[in-house]
Amino acid sequence: MSQPMNEPMANPRAALEALLLAAPAAARVENLAEALGLEAGAVEALLNELAGEYDRTGRGFALQAVAGGYRLVTRPEFAVAVNRFLKGPALPTLTTATLETLSIIAYRQPVTRLDIEAIRGVRVDKALSTLLERGMIRELGRKEGIGRPILYGTTPLFLEHFGLAGLGELPGLEDAAPADGSAEAAAGQDAEGPGEAAEGAEPKAEAEAAEPPDEAEPKDER
Repeated sequence: MSQPMNEPMANPRAALEALLLAAPAAARVENLAEALGLEAGAVEALLNELAGEYDRTGRGFALQAVAGGYRLVTRPEFAVAVNRFLKGPALPTLTTATLETLSIIAYRQPVTRLDIEAIRGVRVDKALSTLLERGMIRELGRKEGIGRPILYGTTPLFLEHFGLAGLGELPGLEDAAPADGSAEAAAGQDAEGPGEAAEGAEPKAEAEAAEPPDEAEPKDER
């Protein structure tokens, strides 16, 4: 006999684990609470219990807070075994040019293509195309003014990919700023910032291997 909707589960802790395993992406507390028939606070308490238990018992997986939700992830120390087991072709790594572009967008969003090119000093059409294709960035709208250029920002997938609960977890620009203290240079050169945040949680972000650096050309706004 099926259980009535919104009625609390007999074993909410086990049911919560089942939901986390079934979730295709990071599961939000409010959605978990609705499915379990519990208050959000009770679900958060259960999530903390599970996370602590997984850490204490040395499980091969962990509960990670990411992109405004929670998900189960394999621990990075077992990445070699997991990749060997899956035997899938690894996606190529993001080029430095694309990582720099992504870093600028992450720290300065909403930002236009011309804003990014002013910082990097080269065209970024290829990098933007790659990041849009990978779902790391999205179009947020258009900036008021001549030509109404497209504004870009990061996506929830960006947060999930780099193991960030929110943009507030990005390393501070001052931590990576160059000697001259230039904020523009910091944003342009801090390509490894998001990657470092992710490295502790899961294998580093994948992307296109053979992507050539963007070439400097005269700029024109779309």
